[in-house]
Amino acid sequence: MNQSTFWDNKDESEKLIKELSSLKNIITPINECQKEIEENIEILKLLLLEEDEDLYNITKDNYQKLENNVEHLKLMTYLNGQYDKENCFLEIHAGAGGTESCDWANMLYRMYTRYLHKEGYEVTKLDEQPGEEVGIKSVLINVKGPYAYGYLKHEKGVHRLVRISPFDANKRRHTSFASVEVIPELSNNIDIEINDKDLRIDVYRSSGAGGQSVNTTDSAVRITHIPTGIVVTCQNERSQIQNKEKAIEILKNKLYNLEIEKQNKELTKLTEGQKSISFGSGKRSYVMCPYTLVKDNESGYETSDVNKILDGNLDELIIKGIRRG
Repeated sequence: MNQSTFWDNKDESEKLIKELSSLKNIITPINECQKEIEENIEILKLLLLEEDEDLYNITKDNYQKLENNVEHLKLMTYLNGQYDKENCFLEIHAGAGGTESCDWANMLYRMYTRYLHKEGYEVTKLDEQPGEEVGIKSVLINVKGPYAYGYLKHEKGVHRLVRISPFDANKRRHTSFASVEVIPELSNNIDIEINDKDLRIDVYRSSGAGGQSVNTTDSAVRITHIPTGIVVTCQNERSQIQNKEKAIEILKNKLYNLEIEKQNKELTKLTEGQKSISFGSGKRSYVMCPYTLVKDNESGYETSDVNKILDGNLDELIIKGIRRG
């Protein structure tokens, strides 16, 4: 980076800067932890020579902080997948259940955005399709931050909610479904060739809550990749051209991810949750009646505090999924 020719190739330069930042994120916490341990050992040596209650309490507090830091470093060793350190796209689709599932999809969207904001991630909503009465049919967000994909990749699958419906006058119990898809955001220079004849491009008016923020022109873009059936929509940008460019970028990411899964003979893992968002398949259950339970079928994580999870307190759940692999 100190070479005078460093910026001659901008793409390569940015790639190296990103690599440096990634390595610093790994090495810096380890070096800081080592330094803290060495300093505390010196304090302990002093305490062996002479008792000091204040110094002892400081060391005790430092030990707790060190223990937490070491546990975090251990967790990072699990995030060693090819794309774990990348940003990602998270997509939620309402499944079988009509109004119920649209409301459930919106609850999941709230849960994830609360968690991500709490953890310091940058969240950008790229597209949202509102439900006919309440909630959302689908939403697509871009999550930016260290190891975004690594932390969220195990959230992929069908999420099931059991509750007394607030939309049922007879107060009956309903089961709702929604699917979550997570794909890594890869380089803008992905070598994926897309033929124009394989695309169906539709434009429409952006949806929104109303007021001045709603774009009154047909700027939203929906792109359907006919060979695979993948559909990408984007309405976040200000112009139709920008939305089309962003949609193409997302489509390339999805197609690249699909190809990688094929090479690894894991295509079914990518698509099984999208085939039928209903009974018979499930990543996680959220039960609010007749008892309260959140159960993750992959990691085995369980808790009776459903509201805590739905409020975005996903730390333990996500860490359990990462450790489970």
